[in-house]
Amino acid sequence: MALLERVATLVRANLNDLIDKAEDPEKLIKQVILDMQNQLLQVKTQVAISIADQHLLLKKKKENEDSAEEWVHKAELAVDKKQDDLARAALERSMTAKNVATSFAEQVADQTAQVENLKTALRKLELKLAEAQNKSDVLLAQHRRARALTRASDAQIKIGDGSKAAAFDRVKEKVQHAEAVGQAKSSIATDDIEERLAALGKEDEIDKLLAEIKTRKGVS
Repeated sequence: MALLERVATLVRANLNDLIDKAEDPEKLIKQVILDMQNQLLQVKTQVAISIADQHLLLKKKKENEDSAEEWVHKAELAVDKKQDDLARAALERSMTAKNVATSFAEQVADQTAQVENLKTALRKLELKLAEAQNKSDVLLAQHRRARALTRASDAQIKIGDGSKAAAFDRVKEKVQHAEAVGQAKSSIATDDIEERLAALGKEDEIDKLLAEIKTRKGVS
């Protein structure tokens, strides 16, 4: 039965696997629950129909069994009246009714098995639906955490990428080199000023000493 196959598929479904593979887990879990609810309604309807058919078959079986017994009583009455031909006809009717009752009995057995299968499927689907409803929030929360961890891991891997680190080091070296050049230029400029100032001071000292010598020598 196609209905039971669909139910079996839903019952066997692993909710964790479905959510892990889904692009939109929340949408998927809602759809799964909706599918289960729809199938549950169909199974309930089919169970009710099957039970009704079972009762009808039982009724037909009982009617033919009663008919077989009634024709036996009529055959006995015909025998009492010494009407063997009529008795034989009644017994033939009884056998026919008994055979029909046996056929209905077989159908009742098949129908009973089908009803039990449907009831079993119904119970399993009800349990699976309850599981899906109870676990949906938990499963979705777990999936969101897993996705967040995955994104964090991916980001960490990207940060740890050798090419990225090498590029960062090259930029760092350039900055340090630029700083060193700037410091050197600044140092050179400072040294030049100090040398010029020192030279001026030395010339003043020389002029002073020269003046003192000229004074001592009386040279104007």
